[in-house]
Amino acid sequence: MGGIPLFLGAVFALVIWLPQEASFEYKYLFGALSIMFVIGLRDDLIPLKPIYKLLSQLIPALMVIYLCEIRLDSFYEIFDWQFPEIFAWIITVFVIIVITNSINLIDGLDGLAGSISFIILSSLAVWFYLTGHFYFSFIIFAFLGGIASFLWFNWQPSKIFMGDTGALLMGFFQACAIILFINSNYNLEPGASFKFTSSIGTAVCILIIPLMDTLRVFIIRVFQSKSPFTADNNHIHHLLIKAGLDHGKSVVVLVVVNIAFLTLAILLKEYGTLLLISAALLLSLAFIAVVYIASKAKSQKT
Repeated sequence: MGGIPLFLGAVFALVIWLPQEASFEYKYLFGALSIMFVIGLRDDLIPLKPIYKLLSQLIPALMVIYLCEIRLDSFYEIFDWQFPEIFAWIITVFVIIVITNSINLIDGLDGLAGSISFIILSSLAVWFYLTGHFYFSFIIFAFLGGIASFLWFNWQPSKIFMGDTGALLMGFFQACAIILFINSNYNLEPGASFKFTSSIGTAVCILIIPLMDTLRVFIIRVFQSKSPFTADNNHIHHLLIKAGLDHGKSVVVLVVVNIAFLTLAILLKEYGTLLLISAALLLSLAFIAVVYIASKAKSQKT
């Protein structure tokens, strides 16, 4: 339940430093985050069945869509088609649930979920600050402080663990932040200094490690006729362990890969969605193939 001090640390900072008008502006987001925090805490204390955990996550997801207007309204730069409202709600709920649980799924090594979350939120915090969204940037920085303090005690050998309390909270917050990034970036004036030509492609690069791992394990489980929510040892961090790396080095490798994809998004900032997503997909497949081959070679030697 390391998510408890993580959450309380961020709340303490926001209560002291966040201006009153910003607290009022984001009050419904704070309410949704608090509900997700309680869901994770309940699951850590008394485990929920996967279906109940999934259904309970719909409450904060629907809150931010309806009360905060955090939703995906179109295909953005891919092609010009405005979603019907009901479809916008469905696709946004799906994206929020996937991202929320993808952070929970990578929470399998000491320091992994916290480190990846720190990289993701750091990039978003800087972008929001540079584009003038100061209040939301401050909110992200408050959570970054909580994550940094948590990681001090979570690095191998860890003294505390994030648990569902922290993983669901951080995953939900990152889902909301990435949707706000997509909308805010898309609405920037053409030629703006920090505008990315591909909002969705950039978002994929920012979230590459949790998205890549979640998609991969879900495909494997479906082909094995298992429930997508069944726990197993097929995650990318498990393959790195099988390839001979210890926990700390495996986390470092995945952090470096996430930073590399962030760099890719910056380098291809002026290019379209097709090129960026194609490059991200090919590089992801190449990375997975290298790790898989290395793990197989290691297992054959032993």
